[in-house]
Amino acid sequence: MSPDAANILVIDDEPNICHNCVKILSKSGHQAEFALNGYEALKMLEVRQFDVVITDLKMSALGGMQVLARVKEAYPDTLVIVITGYSTVSSAVEVMKMGAFDYLPKPFTPHELRAVVGQALSERKNRLKNRRLKNGTAMPRRVSHQLVGSSPKIKKVITMVEKVAPTDATVLVYGESGTGKELVARAVHANSNRADKVFFAVDCGTLSGSRLESELFGHVKGAFTGAHRDKAGIFQQAHTGTVFLDEISNIALDVQGKLLRFLETRELMPLGSTTSHKVDVRLIFATNQNLEEMVRTGTFRQDFYYRIYVYPILLPPLKERREDIPPIAYHFLNQFCRKMGRVVTGFADDALTRLTEYGWPGNVRQLRNVVERAVILCEKETIGLKDLPLLSEISDIENLFDNTPTTNEALKAVKALIRQKAIARVECNFLTQALSSNNWNVTRAAKTVGMQRPNFQNMMKKHGITLPKNR
Repeated sequence: MSPDAANILVIDDEPNICHNCVKILSKSGHQAEFALNGYEALKMLEVRQFDVVITDLKMSALGGMQVLARVKEAYPDTLVIVITGYSTVSSAVEVMKMGAFDYLPKPFTPHELRAVVGQALSERKNRLKNRRLKNGTAMPRRVSHQLVGSSPKIKKVITMVEKVAPTDATVLVYGESGTGKELVARAVHANSNRADKVFFAVDCGTLSGSRLESELFGHVKGAFTGAHRDKAGIFQQAHTGTVFLDEISNIALDVQGKLLRFLETRELMPLGSTTSHKVDVRLIFATNQNLEEMVRTGTFRQDFYYRIYVYPILLPPLKERREDIPPIAYHFLNQFCRKMGRVVTGFADDALTRLTEYGWPGNVRQLRNVVERAVILCEKETIGLKDLPLLSEISDIENLFDNTPTTNEALKAVKALIRQKAIARVECNFLTQALSSNNWNVTRAAKTVGMQRPNFQNMMKKHGITLPKNR
């Protein structure tokens, strides 16, 4: 046997499947045996050590779930792969939650079988290596991340990152827009065995189906109009690294199918090519949508959903961890003071109270923008309420929503006031974004947005926006 060969046990009550699996695995150099039911398999496990067990989920005598439970209890170093028909995919997800390494839908190709076994053996090798280090003189590993806060919910997220990072498991991050899903993905990468390799972040919401497919898988010259040369896709460029696919709810159904295939085989075929390429990348997905509901409505593939739903991490909205708002605000305060050369020591009590009580529909991203504006506006050593004009305006608008008018004249007045305040907020966003993007150079900012410099300055004056000192 070669150093990469393994002892593998195949369990299925269909003899043809057992014989075919053994034949495929034996050709890859593995020592493979089979059992036709769970009872026979458990007897074989008692007398011989197996690196991987491949078991059918539904068997007449002792099913796959019972086999999995017994293996996890008695042989923790043995990884279990579940094979199942498409009609029982939901059950496969359940057994994965019970500790299965992966599942393989029937019918599967020889290549798919070899691929998932290879991933399982790689995972087993990493686990044994980590255990040896843990039992040796290695220091406990400290999780590296940029997630700020100490609330129970964010601590749970950090713990989940710590557990999954050393593995190559697929991760799915759920969270509202602005909660920091990419930070979680980067934390997983930074604490993985791939930390010194490339990390690619892709916003699937900004690319159409064909464009996304080309970016991920690459293309060859002449594959489509405008393809003047061969182009390696992101998956090839990220070989041995990590790829983060954000807003996956926007991925077209046909591209979902190709991603599903890639996840199962780790092989890709560039657009227009007839040659496949083997790559080693870890995939992390993220979404702010309810994928289960999308599956029910037919806008998201069920098999793809179950394949990526291996290790979900739920990132809570900011309003559900209010105790983290002050430390996050101070984190951004220090960040922008260094960037702008400002000296602002903190927040006044009333300003910090306002930050903590606000609902933050835009989550951490919105808090970051508010603190950045506050640092720009602040003329004292501490940020006060007057330096948080947008929050005041938003609060005023919210109060207007709650104050239902009783006459047509009052309705017109409220609508006008809401319109005025909403426009003011948009104009403030517009100005600060233009200035920030142009290093606070008014002339350049005005030119970038297509305004005359005097008009741009008048709008700045109208909203009380001044350039930061020592910029």
